[in-house]
Amino acid sequence: MSFAYNQVLLGGVLTLQSFEKQFPEMDVANATSTTRKSKSIIQGTVVALFSIGGLFGALSCIGLGDILGRRRVILVASGLQLLGAILNTSAYSFAQLIVSRIFLGLGVGGLMATVPVWQSEISPTSKRGAHLATIGMFGGLGAGLALVLELGMSFDPGSIGWRFPCAFQALLPMTAIGFISFLPESPRWLIKINQIDKAREILAALEAVEVTHPQIEAEIQAVQFSLKSAGEGSIRVLFQMGQQRTFHRAILAVLVMAFLQLTGINVIGPYTNTIFETYLDLNSVVSRVLAVGYQIVALVSGIVCISTVEKLGRRKLMMIGAAGNAVCMAVVAALGSQPDNQSAAYGAVVFIFLYHFTFIFGFAGVPFLYATEIAPLAMRGTINGIGLSTFWALFFLITESTPLAFEAIGWRYFLVFAIMNVIIIGVVYFLFPETSGRTLEEIDQIFVSSNNIWDCVQVAKQLPRSSETRTSRNLQEKLEQGEKTAHV
Repeated sequence: MSFAYNQVLLGGVLTLQSFEKQFPEMDVANATSTTRKSKSIIQGTVVALFSIGGLFGALSCIGLGDILGRRRVILVASGLQLLGAILNTSAYSFAQLIVSRIFLGLGVGGLMATVPVWQSEISPTSKRGAHLATIGMFGGLGAGLALVLELGMSFDPGSIGWRFPCAFQALLPMTAIGFISFLPESPRWLIKINQIDKAREILAALEAVEVTHPQIEAEIQAVQFSLKSAGEGSIRVLFQMGQQRTFHRAILAVLVMAFLQLTGINVIGPYTNTIFETYLDLNSVVSRVLAVGYQIVALVSGIVCISTVEKLGRRKLMMIGAAGNAVCMAVVAALGSQPDNQSAAYGAVVFIFLYHFTFIFGFAGVPFLYATEIAPLAMRGTINGIGLSTFWALFFLITESTPLAFEAIGWRYFLVFAIMNVIIIGVVYFLFPETSGRTLEEIDQIFVSSNNIWDCVQVAKQLPRSSETRTSRNLQEKLEQGEKTAHV
């Protein structure tokens, strides 16, 4: 909710007269012909500062997440976001607005790089997918909430019209701080830093069993064997294969986060108001209502994703989503090539809504889930930081280049992302092993048992779904074989 709310917030208040009066440096509507271009660039840069902050927030989690632990990083990131919200709400100078956007991005970037890791490490295997798939649903809820508040407050002529939506965003990090203060640390991270007793207590509480239960000891042994086979967990290990094929897994994490952006979501999402007003010639209020409806689609699709992510698996969701995205993008391009046809314009809007459904279904939450699942425990925070950095870098690049691309090639720009989605289907089919229904340590075993990038999909299909005890024993056997080979 934090990410989506902040993503759409500033775009919705830019055209309010009170905001333009407060920050004339970004007032494009009342600019002269000589200053319009420069003010447009300034406006785009200020909006994009959120993604720049997000990039550095994610980069800061490379190593830091594994050093401080999941809860501390969530607390710090939420604190940075709260500071950004306060600065944004109280901004009277252009410089303060710029600083607030950076702090907001830093906080949200840190949260997005850490929360999925923490969720995956405390969730039971059978519900891990559903837990992380909620990202898409709550993302739509956050964006819809921002748009509804902006619509309601747009009728107030004073500065409260934009200050209240900015102030409201402070509730989100405050809620995160309040809850994470009472929720448990990741038991897998505690095992990593050798706090076994604390980890045992948390695992027992999560599983609702006694601390002496054999299941708890089996899980601890599985995690310890996984850590031992991964090595010391330094940055240097990230660029090595090793027994756990760490570099291979890092590449997959980067690819899946890149796919999230290459689906074309930021070609449509930030520009829904423009599409509705330009193509349909609707007034501002009706366009804002349609934009809210666009986000409500995310709630429906998110619920479908949550209910099917374990049954269908991660691979099928991404491939089905990419196929739907490709079809919708191609149809929008075809209909957009007829600017004088009002019926074609209405049809394009329908397929824009359908695109949002297929995107949320296959990509809003699944990439975050998959990137955390395939990363080895010793490097999970680092690999997720790198993956999220890729996400933010492409977020900035696509958001900044989209207006120029539309100006240069028009409706053909949608075809670029239709082709991208077709490519995504092929890459996922051949290179991405299924992780549904497996413990995080079983996923380690898939890569330990693989010889190259091409056979891990087949290994995942053939590897039996074993108990935690069997998993730890198999990992130990693989580790001992590797040690014997190294000795020889």
